[in-house]
Amino acid sequence: MREANVVGVDGSDSALAAVQWAAVDSALHRVPLRLIHVESGSVGEDPLPAACRVATGAADVEVIPELRRGVPQAVLVEESARARRVAVGIRGVGGRSGLPVGSTADAVAMRAECPVVVVRGPVPDPGKPILLGVDGSRVGEAAVAVAFAEAAVRRVPLVAVHVWMDVEPAPWAAVDDRAWAVIAESEREVLAERLAGWQAEHPDVEVRRVVERNRPVRYLVEHAKAAQLIVVGSRGRGGMTGMLLGSTSRALLHIAPCPVLIARNPAA
Repeated sequence: MREANVVGVDGSDSALAAVQWAAVDSALHRVPLRLIHVESGSVGEDPLPAACRVATGAADVEVIPELRRGVPQAVLVEESARARRVAVGIRGVGGRSGLPVGSTADAVAMRAECPVVVVRGPVPDPGKPILLGVDGSRVGEAAVAVAFAEAAVRRVPLVAVHVWMDVEPAPWAAVDDRAWAVIAESEREVLAERLAGWQAEHPDVEVRRVVERNRPVRYLVEHAKAAQLIVVGSRGRGGMTGMLLGSTSRALLHIAPCPVLIARNPAA
């Protein structure tokens, strides 16, 4: 079977939103959509028929429903080894009110081998731009590649945000305006370098560059209100080898107002 998008289906409204998002994504990229429902012991109504109706209603796409047994997190992580990307809802049928991200979404986002999309319903307006968080690291190159590809296929602008300071300086570390200006110019160069090759590869993508001294999560969330998708890397510039998910990426899963796509560098 050719590479497909995979969605975890459990009957929740959140999962159906993920199905809707993934169906449109599959149609845009011309790949099949596999809907996987994992039975973990409890007996209930099969959610696959409803999920299939949502998928076919959202886009003209090949839909492949699959019933599996096991632990949902483990099955989806296993499937990620051969999937194009995995989409999950923010919270499943067992999620308690007030918990922003369910255990399945959290585990898949941390451990999947392919890009993961955590969908917060309802699915945003497809005319909105793609928001890219650029951390300046080579590990984040995968996020830049994915964001340009998504903006190109969806024919929307790309807003590339580089937030270059996430902590306030200590009171004793006095920095004058001239020094801040020098640092800001250096960070603008970092953003330009990270975008240059990809912008040449996708000349039709309108790119809006934003360089800001702020806290990354807070600033990205603010910009995400006007976006259809946030794309970030799995680890930031300060991420240590062996970390499964960076602090910024994981925080966005909990509070972002639109779907979040976590891109992974194969070498990371």
